[in-house]
Amino acid sequence: MSENILLEMEHIRKEFPGVQALKDVSLQLRAGEVHALLGENGAGKSTLIKVLGGIYTANGGTIRINGNPVSIESVLDAQKNGISVIHQELVLVPHMTVAENIFLGREPTAANGTVDFKKMNADVKEILDSFELAIIPDEEVSKLTIAQQQMVEIIKALSFNSNILVMDEPTSSLSEKDVGFLFETIRKLKKNNVGIIYISHRMSELKQITDRITVIRDGEYIGTRETATATNDELIAMMVGRQLTNYYTRTFSEPGDAVLEVRNLSDGKLLKDVSFELRRGEILGFAGLVGAGRSEVMKAVFGIDPFTRGDILVAGKPVKISNPEEAMTLGIALVPESRKIEALFPQQSVMYNITIKTIKEFIRGIFVNREKELAITREYVDSMAIKTPTYTQTVGNLSGGNQQKVIIGRWLATKPKILILDEPTKGVDVGAKAEIYAIMNELAKQGVAIIMISSELPEVINMSDRVIVMSGGRITACLPREELSQEQIMKYATQFVA
Repeated sequence: MSENILLEMEHIRKEFPGVQALKDVSLQLRAGEVHALLGENGAGKSTLIKVLGGIYTANGGTIRINGNPVSIESVLDAQKNGISVIHQELVLVPHMTVAENIFLGREPTAANGTVDFKKMNADVKEILDSFELAIIPDEEVSKLTIAQQQMVEIIKALSFNSNILVMDEPTSSLSEKDVGFLFETIRKLKKNNVGIIYISHRMSELKQITDRITVIRDGEYIGTRETATATNDELIAMMVGRQLTNYYTRTFSEPGDAVLEVRNLSDGKLLKDVSFELRRGEILGFAGLVGAGRSEVMKAVFGIDPFTRGDILVAGKPVKISNPEEAMTLGIALVPESRKIEALFPQQSVMYNITIKTIKEFIRGIFVNREKELAITREYVDSMAIKTPTYTQTVGNLSGGNQQKVIIGRWLATKPKILILDEPTKGVDVGAKAEIYAIMNELAKQGVAIIMISSELPEVINMSDRVIVMSGGRITACLPREELSQEQIMKYATQFVA
């Protein structure tokens, strides 16, 4: 790794009306370095990156690139200075080709003024080949896997001749195999002296791929540590300002009777003869690689997607669930994986987003009981430790982790008997994870039956009474708690199913 300093951000300040998002944050990036930016949701990571990427203009501080002060007031300014940001939510145009996405807005033209597709595809193929990526330039992006789309985002960034690359939660939707491929790509970028700012809440990833870690908390710089010598306990204490002694909170007790039974569920596409039962007071984990069918099962149970064969029983009685309203009437709640697409009302307030599923409790005809609406909001903002300046704050302005907690709070407000959580801690910091685990544990103690889909094996192992493993649309194993290990789960998750 080079000692050449690519980027210096010194004493950066950013203020919004009523909120000081960044008070005094500094970050230094070397050439050929992967530098982690770590902090709780709401700590200011996204704001700092938006200042660097030209989406926000800082109210104070200095940015230097290769030792020279620069002014970044737009995305174009950032690109001119060799800075590219790959956001957590991919922003590719799905029905355009790989090459068209990479050169969008700057397409090469032929002598007659039309787009020179031959040159564009050839240029993209050259970059793809240099990274040994088996992606075809004229392939439609919507037909690529999430991992391949992630690679297209990286290639797009590199096509601007960027030497400073920001990756925001790049592995949040990737399988273990795809993560390995991404890390190999990052190592190639390092050899080319590209400096990478890497944002992730997965501590194990930081140890694998980063060189240094900078921690910010409540909009302030806390410190920078060498990854090789930093401990998880030290980093967590820097992030949350306290020691997290009980990261996973789980009180195991004997579950009660079956509250949900799924028998021989098939959808004619992916799912084949899926059968399982969920018991009162149990946390049932669902593990498997991306595309195994875990989310598809839950969408069928919740009435979002139809199924062609099979039976669902709630409290021992056969039920027909053809839409989510019928599922909710039966006491079932689903927190979906993709909060922005499937759950969030980004332009509405925190209060609106929390109470939208419980409006019958405070609206009668044209009369609105504002005190009741406020009480529901207050209960779940407090219990979920949601960081928001006011209940009327637009939820789209909150950090990703706080948005996730708003959605979980919304469904808890319905007082469900069966709670399905699809990747509940995706993109959530360690402090918020600990809070979510504690809430899950308390709900289980109260008798709520919980299904947790997760790609993070440590949380599956530490929080589940039993774990269902899926591969290729089928259940390949049901493992009791005493048999849980990452090796066992991966053995069944990678098992070929005909």
